[in-house]
Amino acid sequence: MEGSYFFNALAALFILLQLTTHMNTCSSARPSPNEAYAEFINTSCRTTTYPQLCTSSLLSYASKIQTSPKILADTALSIALATAHSTSTAITRLSKAQGLKPREVAAIGDCVEVLGDSEDELQMSIQEMEHPEGKSFGLQMSDIQTWVSAALTNEDTCMDGFAGNAMNGNVKTTIRGYILHVAQMTSVALALINNYALGQTTSP
Repeated sequence: MEGSYFFNALAALFILLQLTTHMNTCSSARPSPNEAYAEFINTSCRTTTYPQLCTSSLLSYASKIQTSPKILADTALSIALATAHSTSTAITRLSKAQGLKPREVAAIGDCVEVLGDSEDELQMSIQEMEHPEGKSFGLQMSDIQTWVSAALTNEDTCMDGFAGNAMNGNVKTTIRGYILHVAQMTSVALALINNYALGQTTSP
């Protein structure tokens, strides 16, 4: 009897160990929620022109975005708006640098003005994403795509304004770097908006 009891206990322990090993294997094979969210962002960003910028900008918002294309696009828009605002502030500061000629200051002023237009268009896009006010989805997306495209055009116009300008080299390089960054982030936002719109119109 004792031998039979010992054998049964040993068999039960073996089965328990097998089950524990199986559960641990399954658990390690299944990605955690945070890993799944990060993979969603990585996959989505690969469809943009600037995947590295897209991923590095959005990964810290993974727990908020999760796997929602809408929240992903909305977050990218918010980052683009914040980038445009900080860029405008930085360029305004540079316009007060010593030694700039009046026409150089004027060129910077024009750039700040069109960046202000970009901020307005990005802000309208964010509001439209959150509060469509009874519009059809198609019209809502069309308005947003138009505004974000216009913001990107403004940023490109600002950058082009310095192409042949004989401005101080360091200031010119710094300004173009700022504008290039905000234009790339706006491009990322537009690509993710397009993905969201396409996904909604093709889903059953």
